[in-house]
Amino acid sequence: MATKRTEANQKWQNKNKERSKYLRYRSSARVFIKELSSYDDLEELKRLIAERENTTKS
Repeated sequence: MATKRTEANQKWQNKNKERSKYLRYRSSARVFIKELSSYDDLEELKRLIAERENTTKS
């Protein structure tokens, strides 16, 4: 049986689908960077981040 906390979490996630998706993707990105990425991956991510920064400044 699900606990009240689990039920509350599911209810919040259902009410906040976009925010939940954002947090899930952010968490995945952080885990990838900290634990799984190679040097080449990090170089590509730096380039992608710089491009994204340039497009969001305008």
